[in-house]
Amino acid sequence: MTSSRPYLVRAFNEWILDNDCTPYIVVDAGVQGVQVPTEHVANGQIVLNISPGAVRGLVIGNGALEFSARFGGVPMQVFIPLQAVMAIYAKENGEGMVFGSEPGSPDPDGPGDKDEPRQGGDERPSGRPTLKVVK
Repeated sequence: MTSSRPYLVRAFNEWILDNDCTPYIVVDAGVQGVQVPTEHVANGQIVLNISPGAVRGLVIGNGALEFSARFGGVPMQVFIPLQAVMAIYAKENGEGMVFGSEPGSPDPDGPGDKDEPRQGGDERPSGRPTLKVVK
């Protein structure tokens, strides 16, 4: 079966917007193919506001999420493979979903990276994503 993540991300995004809340995503910036402003990455993760007022041209496809936005006044095209989306939640109340690894999904660290520490020394022995509350 195909990954359920793109369907869940689209559904939670719509649900959060329908409830007049602001959708935020947590992204593992270390996944191959992620194109985000690296100056805003902390502990290998970045939290992004994907509300219609914050981004332009949001497309949540079956393989990736992409949009254009401004970071510090500088326009940027953001590209995020959906396997890098660790969570989607409403800023106002924290309601949403945290994603684990799916059977048959590609290794988010890419081939051959298992023995190398992640940037910033952020090693995760269990291979599961970590999530911290950002207010």
